[in-house]
Amino acid sequence: MEKVAEKITVKTCARKRKLFEISPSLEGKIWHEGKEYVNFSSNDYLALSQHPNIAAAAGKALFPQVGTASARLMTGSTSSHHSLEAKVAAFKNKPAALVFNSGYQANVGVISCLVGSGDCIFSDRLNHASIVDGIKLSGARCFRFRHNDMGHLEELVKKNRGLYKKALIVTESVFSMDGDESPLREIVNIKNSFDCAFMIDEAHATGIFGPEGSGIAGETGLTDEIDVIMGTFSKALGVFGAYVATNAEFKELLVNSCRSFIYSTALPSSVIAGCSAAIDAVRNEPWRREDLLSRASYFRNNLKIQTIQGRSQIVPAIIGDDLSVLGMAEALKKKGWWVTAIRPPTVPPGGSRLRISVTMHHDVQVLDRFLEDLNHLAERRI
Repeated sequence: MEKVAEKITVKTCARKRKLFEISPSLEGKIWHEGKEYVNFSSNDYLALSQHPNIAAAAGKALFPQVGTASARLMTGSTSSHHSLEAKVAAFKNKPAALVFNSGYQANVGVISCLVGSGDCIFSDRLNHASIVDGIKLSGARCFRFRHNDMGHLEELVKKNRGLYKKALIVTESVFSMDGDESPLREIVNIKNSFDCAFMIDEAHATGIFGPEGSGIAGETGLTDEIDVIMGTFSKALGVFGAYVATNAEFKELLVNSCRSFIYSTALPSSVIAGCSAAIDAVRNEPWRREDLLSRASYFRNNLKIQTIQGRSQIVPAIIGDDLSVLGMAEALKKKGWWVTAIRPPTVPPGGSRLRISVTMHHDVQVLDRFLEDLNHLAERRI
């Protein structure tokens, strides 16, 4: 065991990651080692994690039982779980929905349930690690297409689809590290032409885009053409957990075959109530997503560092090498800004970056001060 630990230490010590102990404070700030920072690494995009209605709903449902103490197929499937799933299905305009404990568990379980040995998957090269791990567990043959390159996807599908029983195309609608969008309409055309199933991950689009904040699928009018829509409650909705919106038949398959669902204790009722209240908040307060996207656009247009063009709340500042991005993150912390350095394998080699999350906690004055410090550091590097 000591030799194994030694090998791991030697392999990772040069740029190893570590956990930081932080304490949250109000208005998008955190405390670390006695200092307060403005947080630009949070996924609390709409500032709903401290919404009074959501907190009240969660608190009210906390008693008399803190946890469910059981998996859904045992005694953990309460009326609140079923009510939330009905609300999610209506929110996503799908016949059925199933709640999962996390986005990771949803992607890993759903993909390995959709396809298996003798099938194939076509996956965007920049898909989230949870999608990658679900593909590995499925046993299906994977073909990775260049990021958002529809010509490459069609080439791969045309060449390989006929060699396999079932085929799945999977992508994110808004990419978690780049902030750009997948061309869903073009993928739907390929899906229909070659008899493939289509799954999207809306984790970073839910609450932000589309009718009532339902996501990119709803915004583009393609919900009926997409077989499986995954999303989370833990980002823009400010709570915890995930969901899959699909048809009744596939939901039944998941309930009976999806291991990450079957063998997990059900989310507690306080979390479920918070998730339900968060959907209501997103629907009833559209000004949040409108203001958020306006602020993100303002920030992106005034950033003097290479970024990826998009319209989402995720704005990557591409630095390039690991040491430089770590240095910039530390320099920004000295000025009171908390923004995390993202390095391989989370992003491709040479793509190290500051992943900047614009949230409703950041007004224009905050954005201007942050831009001034960030752009100044960039100019010094040049």
